[in-house]
Amino acid sequence: MFAAKRLLRPLPIRRTLSTTSCIRSDALFVHRDTPYNNPKIPFEFSTENMKRAEEIISHYPPQYKKAAVIPLLDLGQRQNKGWTSISVMNYVAKLLEMPPMRVYEVATFYTMFNREPIGQNFVQVCTTTPCMLRGSYEILDTVCQTLGGIKPGMTTKDGKFTVIEVECQGACSNAPMMVVNDDFYEDLTPETTKKVLQAFAKGQKPKSGPQGGRHTSENSAGLTALSSKPYGPGEFCSPEFA
Repeated sequence: MFAAKRLLRPLPIRRTLSTTSCIRSDALFVHRDTPYNNPKIPFEFSTENMKRAEEIISHYPPQYKKAAVIPLLDLGQRQNKGWTSISVMNYVAKLLEMPPMRVYEVATFYTMFNREPIGQNFVQVCTTTPCMLRGSYEILDTVCQTLGGIKPGMTTKDGKFTVIEVECQGACSNAPMMVVNDDFYEDLTPETTKKVLQAFAKGQKPKSGPQGGRHTSENSAGLTALSSKPYGPGEFCSPEFA
């Protein structure tokens, strides 16, 4: 009887917990001072960029100049070799007379702001559904192998390339595609992807846009619609409306 009672006793429930990788989580939202990224490292806009910043700020009423935080962070990132350090954020906060925390919130929310140093050429490979269906993972593998076997999120040893995997870049009709710095390279194949990367490695800038020969996003087989001259006002209307 005692044994039967023991069998009827409910077993303790064990709950397994899953946690996000601390490294990835910290990289998104937490700043920790490092020798290359700390508030003691000076930063200020160059003379040319200060003129540009003043022009940007002038677009907003004085009491709302903090609305310029995104374009000024972008300007600072471009001057700072492609990444937004804590010094860049603090400088923008001081320039716009806003609490630094408000700038940190913006910089950690938008993925366009790189919180870590990047290579000379920033390669972003889209793997969202339209690109995925057109072979974007093969393109991503080609990029990584061409650059010495690195993985997404890594920078080559020579500092020339950083590769990441990104969401939709708005060029779905030209999938698969990747962005290198500010330019789109579309209709990619493993072969054309290698050619683009090899050109950048030599210090060249290959022609952006579709790499398969077609013009923008036109049908590669030629026009299938809108092939005749559009009619003008009054044509094909009832006489009383002509």
